[in-house]
Amino acid sequence: MDVSCEVGGLKLKSPLIISSGVWPFDPDLWRSPYTHGVGAICTKGLTLHPRDGNPGIRIWEVRGGLLNSIGLENPGVGGFVREYLPKLKDRDVPLIVNLWAGSLEELKPSMEILRDFESDIDAIELNVSCPNVGEKDHILRERLSELSSIFSCARRLWSGPLWVKLSPMSPQVISEALIAQEEGINAVVLANTWLGMAIDVNREKPVFERVTAGLSGPAIFPLTLRLVWEVKERVSIDVIGCGGISSWEDAVSMFLAGASAVEIGTITFLEIDAPAKILSGIGSYLKGKGYAYLKEIIGKAKGGRV
Repeated sequence: MDVSCEVGGLKLKSPLIISSGVWPFDPDLWRSPYTHGVGAICTKGLTLHPRDGNPGIRIWEVRGGLLNSIGLENPGVGGFVREYLPKLKDRDVPLIVNLWAGSLEELKPSMEILRDFESDIDAIELNVSCPNVGEKDHILRERLSELSSIFSCARRLWSGPLWVKLSPMSPQVISEALIAQEEGINAVVLANTWLGMAIDVNREKPVFERVTAGLSGPAIFPLTLRLVWEVKERVSIDVIGCGGISSWEDAVSMFLAGASAVEIGTITFLEIDAPAKILSGIGSYLKGKGYAYLKEIIGKAKGGRV
C-alpha cells in the first residue's frame, strides 16, 4: 500500500504532517520512534524577534477541543537557526518552518535570514492567521492587497516549497487562496484555529488575558472539512487540511474532499503515537477498498474533480 504523497513541492512518505505549535525542538522527538507515521513536522511559529508569548493562562480544555493563547512564544528566527536547526540535522522527516508573516517589515528580514539556510529547510509555511497576536481584527477584515504583497515578497525571496496557512475566519478565504496561487505559492493550508473564549466561573472572569483564544480539536473538524471542499473547487494548487483531525476516518474524509495531505496537532497531546495509528488506519482503508495508492482517493468524493 503506497501512502506516500507529493504536496506543495515536497515528496512525503506519509501524508500526515505535525502542525505548528505542537512539536518541541527536542531533537529526540524528531527521530524514530516518535516519527513513526509522520510525513513532516512544522516548527513552532517563528517571528523575527524572540517572543515570550502571552501572559496568563495559555491552555484551557473544553468539550471537543482545546483553547490556546500561546501567542507565538519562540526564540526568533535568528535564535532558531543558531540554536535549534543544527540539532535537527539528523532528523528523520522533512522540516517545515512556520514563519509568522504579520507584515512586510517583519517578513523581509526573516526571509533573508532563512534564505542562508535553504539547504537545511524543506519548506516554509507562511503563517498569516495566528489569532493570538496583534490586533484582534487583523484576520477578520479584508486584506487582499496586503496578503498579495506578502506572498509576492516571500516568493521572490524563497525559491523552495512555499505554503501559506490561512485563517478559517477570513471573510474572503477563497479569494486569499486564489491570490496565493497567483503569486506562486505551492500550497494553502486550511486552516488555523477558530477564535473562541472561556469564562472561569470560579473567578467570574474570562480565562484568557486577551479574552479570546484559538480553538482546535475535534469540534472544528466539520468546519475545516467544508473549507477544504470549497477552496479546492477554486484552486489548482495543493490544499492541506488542518483542523480537528483525530482519526483515520477524519484524514480519509479530507483526502476524499480534495486535500493532498493533512496536518494534525491537538490529538498528539493525548496520543503521541496518533500519527502511527492514523496512518495504519489509512492503509487498512485503502487495502479494503482495493486501492494501491493514496492518490487514487484524492477528491474522490467530488468525482475526482481536483
